[in-house]
Amino acid sequence: MLMRAPRECGSWFWDLDDLVEPGLESALRTAGRMSAVLQKHALLEPSALEWNWFQVGKGGLGIHSRLDLINRPLADPALPDDLRACRPAGHPQAEMGAILVLGSGAWFDASGTRHNEYSMVELMVSPDEIGPSAELSVHHDVWGPCDFRGEPHPAVHAANAPRLASALRELAQVIGAEPEPGEPTYYGQAEGLGLRAPDLVDGRGPDLTDAVPG
Repeated sequence: MLMRAPRECGSWFWDLDDLVEPGLESALRTAGRMSAVLQKHALLEPSALEWNWFQVGKGGLGIHSRLDLINRPLADPALPDDLRACRPAGHPQAEMGAILVLGSGAWFDASGTRHNEYSMVELMVSPDEIGPSAELSVHHDVWGPCDFRGEPHPAVHAANAPRLASALRELAQVIGAEPEPGEPTYYGQAEGLGLRAPDLVDGRGPDLTDAVPG
């Protein structure tokens, strides 16, 4: 059974200042370009967008919105206005936070059998008028050399990690900048175009199942 960590086990961040225009339209264009690469590698088939609302001077409002795409492309010119129309009526000055692009992707088990799983990768783009950015994160153990029990799984790693590395390499070309590895978490850390190999003790990595839902 595929287990998903509650925090990312690897993430990659792009500072898009000087690379794209700020604002919602630009953020959705960036999401569309990045999603096309991820679709090509069977990592993300966008099906919904999620975001929170905040207000300058107040911070987060605790209000969350979701828009199902229903086969609607991120390049749909009507999409930005539809997202803005979700603004909570009681907060006319509310602004959108980072937008999470959700959908399903594929992973391969040790026998090479393909499985579809929701949220195999998560793509986030920021419509911030000050500092546009994008981030890709992963939460499953199939991208690393060991599973969450600490057992090495070379066949699973070989069937999945190269696809992620290829996608990250292509994303860097599409965006025009190399990603910066995100901060480490209890579940792992990005290194280069993959996950850092854990320290092995008696041939095993750390057992993280105490903190990973079964």
